[in-house]
Amino acid sequence: NIREEAARLRGPEHDFSAWYVPFPPTPDDNPNERYSLDEVVYRSSSGGLLDVCHDMEALARFPGSYWRDLFDSRVGRTTWPYGSGVWSKKEFVLPEIDSDHIVSLFEGNSNLFWAERLGREHLGGMTDLWVKHCGISHTGSFKDLGMTVLVSQVNRLRRAPLSRPINGVGCASTGDTSAALSAYCAAAGIPAIVFLPADRISLQQLIQPIANGATVLSLDTDFDGCMRLIREVTAELPIYLANSLNSLRLEGQKTAAIEILQQFDWQVPDWVIVPGGNLGNIYAFYKGFEMCRVLGLVDRVPRLVCAQAANANPLYRFYKSGWTEFQPLVAETTFASAIQIGDPVSVDRAVVALKATDGIVEEATEEELMDAMALADRTGMFACPHTGVALAALFKLRDQRIIGPNDRTVVVSTAHGLKFTQSKIDYHDRNIKDMLCQYANPPINVKADFASVMDVLQNKLNGKI
Repeated sequence: NIREEAARLRGPEHDFSAWYVPFPPTPDDNPNERYSLDEVVYRSSSGGLLDVCHDMEALARFPGSYWRDLFDSRVGRTTWPYGSGVWSKKEFVLPEIDSDHIVSLFEGNSNLFWAERLGREHLGGMTDLWVKHCGISHTGSFKDLGMTVLVSQVNRLRRAPLSRPINGVGCASTGDTSAALSAYCAAAGIPAIVFLPADRISLQQLIQPIANGATVLSLDTDFDGCMRLIREVTAELPIYLANSLNSLRLEGQKTAAIEILQQFDWQVPDWVIVPGGNLGNIYAFYKGFEMCRVLGLVDRVPRLVCAQAANANPLYRFYKSGWTEFQPLVAETTFASAIQIGDPVSVDRAVVALKATDGIVEEATEEELMDAMALADRTGMFACPHTGVALAALFKLRDQRIIGPNDRTVVVSTAHGLKFTQSKIDYHDRNIKDMLCQYANPPINVKADFASVMDVLQNKLNGKI
C-alpha cells in the first residue's frame, strides 16, 4: 500500500503553515484579518478576494539550495504523494495537510516542449522557444493542478476530526474546470455539481463530467451567468465553491511555474506567456516564481504576458487604458471557449502580477489564434485554441521586437488539442465563415489507381520523388 509505505518513510515534521489573508489589502481591511484554511470562506470582511499566505519566515530557515534539492529529489518517484508535480512541492502548497487526506491523480510533471522548428522558421530564428504542455495532465488541462489542492482540502474538512457538513463541491465552468472537479471528486467519493453554459463548450469537454458521475446543469446563459448562480447556490447550500474565486486552486496552479524552473535547471526564462480568461492563471504563475525568488531558489522572475481572445478581452482593454478603470463586458463567441469570460473574478490578481513583472497584455483575433494554432500543429504540436491565443500574442510581440530572437520564452499550453477537435475539423475543411484558413490541410480525394496516386504525389512533392 503506497500510503502505508509513505507514512513509514515520512521524514520529520516541520512547523510550516499557511492561512487566508485579504487580497489586495485595502484601508477597509483589518490589518490583523486572517482565516484558517480549515474555514469555509471565500471573501474578506470587506467583500474582496482572499489569498493564501505562507509562513515565509519558517520556510526561509532553509536555504534555497535545500528546496531545490528536495523538489528535484522527488521528480519521477512514486512515494506518496510526491510523485505528483503539485505535491512534490507540498511545503509550498498545503504544508499542514495530512498525506492521507490528499486526493491526487499524479497530475503535473508536464512536458516542456522545445518548439525549435516553429521558432526557427516562423518567428525570426527564435532558438530558445518552449511550450509548457499542461494539457497532458490527467483530465487534459491545466485545471488539474489547482483541483487536486482544492478537493484534497475538502476531503480533509469532511473527515474526522473536522467533520464539516460539506455535501458536495460545485463550480461554474467553461469546460476544463468541470472536468477536473468531476475527476477529483470521483476519486475521493465526493459529489460534484457543475453549472455549464448551454451550447458553449466542446462535446469532448461536456462528456468528461458526465462520465465521471457529476450532476451537470446545462444553463441558458454564459459563463458569467453560471458564475453568479453558483455563488448564490453555494451561499445557501452546504456545497463548497470550487471556482478560482477560491484561492486554494491557485496554490496548485503556481507549481507549474516551479516546474518550469526545475526543467531549466533553476534558470529563469525571460518571458512566460499565459492565456487569460478568469485571470487566476497569470497570478498563479507570478506567485510561484515570486515565492521561489523570495526564498532564494532563483534570483529574479520572468516578465509575464497575458494573452486574451479579442472577443473576450476586458483585461486587454484595461491595460491599454493605462489601468485607469476596469470595465467588464459581455464576451462574444470565441474558439478559445475556456477563456470566453467578460467579467473575470481575478482581475485584481492579474494586475498585481503584471505590474510586478513589467508585464504585457496582448490580444488575438479569431483568425490570428486559429492560424497560430494550425501553424504550431504543422511543426509537431497539437495545440488547443487557447494555446493559439498565446502563440498569436508571441507572433505580435516578435513583430514589434519586444521579444528578441534569443530571449528564452515559454508559452503555456493550458489544454490538450483533442478536447477541441471540432474547431480543427472546421478549420481544415475551410468551414469557418469569413476566415481564410491559410494553413488548412484537407485530405485529397484520389481515384484508387496507381497513375492517379502518382500524379497527386508528384504534384504535391514538386517532382522530388
